[in-house]
Amino acid sequence: MATTVSTQRGPVFVGELPQDFLRITPTHQQQQIQLDAQAAQQLQYEGTMGTVGRLSITVVQAKLAKNYGMTRMDPYCRIRLGYAVYETPTAHNGAKNPRWNKVIQCTIPPGVDAFYLEIFDERAFSMDDRIAWTHITIPTALKEGKTLDEWYSLSGRQGDDKEGMINLVMTYTSLPASMMMAPQPVVLMPTIYQQGVGYVPITGLEYFALGIPAAYNPGMVPMAVPPAVNPQHSVNEEDLKAIQDMFPTVDREVIRSVLEAQRGNKDAAINSLLQMVEES
Repeated sequence: MATTVSTQRGPVFVGELPQDFLRITPTHQQQQIQLDAQAAQQLQYEGTMGTVGRLSITVVQAKLAKNYGMTRMDPYCRIRLGYAVYETPTAHNGAKNPRWNKVIQCTIPPGVDAFYLEIFDERAFSMDDRIAWTHITIPTALKEGKTLDEWYSLSGRQGDDKEGMINLVMTYTSLPASMMMAPQPVVLMPTIYQQGVGYVPITGLEYFALGIPAAYNPGMVPMAVPPAVNPQHSVNEEDLKAIQDMFPTVDREVIRSVLEAQRGNKDAAINSLLQMVEES
């Protein structure tokens, strides 16, 4: 066990530290808040006796007020309903008039009567930019068997209800609570643009070498992650050495990975590395 020695700056532990050293014991109120949150989440996922609903949302298209960024935007939608998060595919070069026509099947937990919708511009070498959002109350008319095809106003940097509009088609189906399943958590992954393929996930190696943490944040919202693309292109060792001379601080294997991702295109690999280094 550690012993305490007095110094000019105060008492100092010498020896093996106790197990509870620097650990903060939660107060009764904090423990109760955590238990309440767990109970609320369990109720929402497991449901109650009776029925819950399944909401079908078709995200058709949007008409946005402004194109943010230096190039045409690549918008996608994110819907938050209860604890679950759903996303559409990216409308590449959709700019101010993206079209998705994506059908999303959402389970409505008991007590939830609205969802939150956001539109993001997908970025290759930085965090995706949130450009518009809206809060939509689930219409009661859906429970009467109606299909609603409506346009909803979007808020954003231009102001409330001034960022454009989005077209949604919604239907509702009742089902037993016992059939409701908790959504499986999926992590976000950073992407890189690959010529001829599109945006593909960046492996942890590139981010580690650039000093960016590769661990995923459990608080990040779930989204569908496309399978990683491995082009398996042979790399010209002379090109690899030339690029390494240009980027001496970047790991050799990172350069090789980027060169493979760009299908051996030396100029494209250099441009990608320049942007990666600038963003880091």
